[in-house]
Amino acid sequence: MLVGLVALVSDQPKRSEPLADALRGIAECVMVAGDVQWAQFSAVSAVVTDLDLTRAAAIRCLISLRLQPWPKTPPLLCVSHRLSNKALRQAQALGASACLPFYAEPHVVVTALLNLLNPGQGNLNASVRQCAARAGAALDKAFLAAGRSSRVDLEAVDACVDPLLSALQEGGLARWLNAIQAHNNVPYQHSLVVAGLAAQFSAQIGFPEVQRRRLVRAALVHDIGKAQIPRALLQKRDPLEPDEAVLMRTHVVRGYEILRGSRGAEPAMLDAVRHHHELLDGSGYPDGLQGEAISDVVRFLTISDIYAVLTARHSYKPARTPDEAIAVLEGMSGKVEPGFVQAFGKAVARAA
Repeated sequence: MLVGLVALVSDQPKRSEPLADALRGIAECVMVAGDVQWAQFSAVSAVVTDLDLTRAAAIRCLISLRLQPWPKTPPLLCVSHRLSNKALRQAQALGASACLPFYAEPHVVVTALLNLLNPGQGNLNASVRQCAARAGAALDKAFLAAGRSSRVDLEAVDACVDPLLSALQEGGLARWLNAIQAHNNVPYQHSLVVAGLAAQFSAQIGFPEVQRRRLVRAALVHDIGKAQIPRALLQKRDPLEPDEAVLMRTHVVRGYEILRGSRGAEPAMLDAVRHHHELLDGSGYPDGLQGEAISDVVRFLTISDIYAVLTARHSYKPARTPDEAIAVLEGMSGKVEPGFVQAFGKAVARAA
């Protein structure tokens, strides 16, 4: 998480839930009603309102907020449902640090909040977001081609590798993950998260630059086989049924075949795409590889992939915290490399 506790004040929780989800990409976010008792909090890092600020209850809420004896007054970002000059002046009088119109996308609200909390970081945040958007667009194109023709032009994907590594070097893993997680509409969010984690992980291990690029390149397309899995199954909001899980598992072989027939897919990429669900004890798939038969690149990608899945939000289960996800990986001794898990934990901790 990049930020501490954020309070989202809303008079319509269902309407505000997408915004709450976006805020949870950067912070612990609690949604409260307009009659919130601020004294229950020792402090908050920021407050976002999704309220009609002309209503008496909203006015009382924000006046009470300003009266709290907290060490530091938190920035207040108001999503305004009235766009007149009078309404904006009233928001400012109530302590608003910034106002955005009600139709602002959640990721825009998140970006505005980060800029309030980190003055001077706007250009860097924008650069990281642009890199994430470019990589997402490249993957969108690659997945579309894989679904239609079972072939992929990897040039657009390759062109994203160096900018991604530069974005991580300049802005850090936390900012990269925020850029991905705060944008709910980023195509292939999971692959971009795994690529960032793999890049940070390989840097922690001390991988040479050439090998680091190969790992990130493989991470970006590790799930390319899902282009041939029915969309309804990929978007299912509930746990998969056994027969659905069997079908989903075919994505690794499908991805391998897609890339094997594509220009520029090197052996390390093919290995990673086919085997990133293999486990050291032989209980993985599709080939049941064991121990030394599993390459370091695959071991790195597997750990990054598992962590990304554990910390992602799902409708049927809450996201694990970074510490909880690392604890799960540590409990998988015999299935994943313990030394790599330890190094991965250090890489993630550096990004916190």
